[in-house]
Amino acid sequence: MQTWLGAVLLVLATLIVYLPALRAGFVWDDDSWTSKVFGLLRDFSGLQLMWCRPSALQQYYPLTGTTFWLDYHLWGFRPLPYHVENVLLHALAALLFWRLLRQLQVPGAWLASALFALHPLMVESAAWITERKNVLSLVFYLGALQAYGHFAGLAQAAENPLGAADHRLPRRWSAYALAWLLFLAAYLSKATAFSLPAVLLLIAWWKRGHIEWRRDLLPGLPFVALAVGLGLLTTWLERNHVGAQGSEWVMPFTGRCLIAGRAFWFYISKLLWPVNLCFVYPQWQINTTSLAQWLYPVTAAGTVLALWLARKQTGRGPVTAVFFFLGTLFPVLGFMNPYFMRYSFACDHWAYLSSLGLLALGAGLVVTTAERLRLPALQYGFAAVVLPLLAVATWHQSSMYLDMETLWRTTIARNPGCWLAHNNLADVLRQKGQVDEAIAHVQEALDLHPANAEAHCNLGELLLLKGDPGDAIAHFQQALEIQPAYWQVQLNLGAALLQSGQVDEAIPHLQKFLKLRPGHPEANHNLGVALLRKGQLDQAIAHFQTALQTRPNFAEAFFNLGNALLQKGQVDQAIASFQKALQSRPDFADASYSLGSALLQKGLVDDALACYQQAIDAQPANAYLLNNLAWGFATCPNAAIRNGARAIKLAQEAERLSGRTNFWIVGTLAAAYAEDGRFPEAVATAQRALHLATSKTDTAQLDALRGQLRQYQAGCAVRDASQTRLAAPPPDRPAPAP
Repeated sequence: MQTWLGAVLLVLATLIVYLPALRAGFVWDDDSWTSKVFGLLRDFSGLQLMWCRPSALQQYYPLTGTTFWLDYHLWGFRPLPYHVENVLLHALAALLFWRLLRQLQVPGAWLASALFALHPLMVESAAWITERKNVLSLVFYLGALQAYGHFAGLAQAAENPLGAADHRLPRRWSAYALAWLLFLAAYLSKATAFSLPAVLLLIAWWKRGHIEWRRDLLPGLPFVALAVGLGLLTTWLERNHVGAQGSEWVMPFTGRCLIAGRAFWFYISKLLWPVNLCFVYPQWQINTTSLAQWLYPVTAAGTVLALWLARKQTGRGPVTAVFFFLGTLFPVLGFMNPYFMRYSFACDHWAYLSSLGLLALGAGLVVTTAERLRLPALQYGFAAVVLPLLAVATWHQSSMYLDMETLWRTTIARNPGCWLAHNNLADVLRQKGQVDEAIAHVQEALDLHPANAEAHCNLGELLLLKGDPGDAIAHFQQALEIQPAYWQVQLNLGAALLQSGQVDEAIPHLQKFLKLRPGHPEANHNLGVALLRKGQLDQAIAHFQTALQTRPNFAEAFFNLGNALLQKGQVDQAIASFQKALQSRPDFADASYSLGSALLQKGLVDDALACYQQAIDAQPANAYLLNNLAWGFATCPNAAIRNGARAIKLAQEAERLSGRTNFWIVGTLAAAYAEDGRFPEAVATAQRALHLATSKTDTAQLDALRGQLRQYQAGCAVRDASQTRLAAPPPDRPAPAP
């Protein structure tokens, strides 16, 4: 009864201290398991793909992916259930840890499990949705240890040589099979489970003082085979799919030894004194010529050696706990290349499994000392002081996962030199429309880490939003120079080139991107825009339709499909497409303008004028919309629409808003002057448009401008039956990569 009550209290305490996390949303990388892999989550074929294609997910953890698949079908992308599941899995792991320690007759099992459940070092695993893999894997891992313990009779073995008497205990092969299946489940949740075969041998040595071939090694071979096979797959995926290779991971072996020694003491210090915990810790500067830095690995090795030599005096427990700590931590000590090491050499969630050994040792020492001193109040006093302190720290630590902005601002406050936090905060601020502050943070990221392809790409996107495609192009090109395989930049660079009027240069970048992501809606839309400007209408229409197949409510794709259909003379189909664009975005001023132009071709003058007015009302300060309206009032074949004075006013305002450097807008002003009979001004303005255009405009655009100039010189105004005016950036302006 007391055990059940203790278990209930432990779960309740865990839920309470994680209440701030339960109120949180999705944060960094959570979309890699949720919204970004929607195609895998929406039906059974996606679930099959998770299991059958190792590269379908971010990592080959199909069991973790299956839990997210179930989550989506149960509650969509509402974050509360995801957080509740993570915290409950963490609480379940604490209960299984308690049960395992009791099974192995370790003193202080209840205290060790409470320390684990409430320790703030565990927050990153329990409060961060993407670390579902960590908490889920540990549940199966601890279950496998318990099942194997029943099979091997480890619960009955005493920590002395007489433990050999348990040869007579019957083998429970059903428990063995269960242990192997649970180990498989743990590995398919996260690869940190690889250490289980070695841990089984370690526990056998701790309990009996020796390891036997038939009793220990032989039954462990299927576990080793599974660990090796899946381990090789994980290592290959980490390098070739996740991307943990390149100059950022190149380091001499001596440098890796320094990292390992420092990490050993770092995690121990955070377990003993969990203050200043950080999502991304400052990356240690490794100097192999520094004697002070060599103290870390030397003292770590000396501590392990001392515990080994003292095992007869202290028992095998302390050295076993340290071996468990080191063995389970080995993949992230610096000798291998986990992807997160490009940001930091230490990470809280890497110590989630490894901390169990030291927590069990610490709790056991407290309880054993209390028993030896015959002061049972000592252990309860320790718990009464330490557990509430840990609970408060965990409460505060879990609150940093409230949302993306909180996460990155908290990280910057604790680690101002974290370029990742500055870069990602810039992305958050961009989505909130705070472009100037976003630029400041991404520039700080580049100051901290100049050879940073992601930050160059991010800054390029921000500059595009600021209407500066030239500088944006330079940053996208730098990103590709740093990381030639950074395929996402191809979309952004294509968008920037298109926005700057360099259509021919944009097309190959967009085509390269689409070879890798053929159904990508933005890329298909942008390539369609480029082809539309080249006059390749059928190909443009095909790409707009592909974009709409992937994103049925893509307003810009409907709008540009309508433009292409209008140029082909398919006016009714164009009207339908513009109307669908407005259904998706009722305030889409450009679509209102183009719908007006299409209605005008049908002779519906009043309806056309109403659409034009709707466009002006929706965006009165949109330079490119005003440009298009001015073009319509200046060049429309229908005299009932033409109004030279109004066209001049609209074009002048568009020119002012655009900085007086856009050749298309200046050309529209020339057409407006011509319609108003002011031909000398029309000629001078058209010549200025040509001067602005010659450095970066393709031949067809230049020919159009020269033809218009000749008409003004001959005293003739321009007439445009299509009533489409594609400026740069046009109403069909491309979107940078999300």
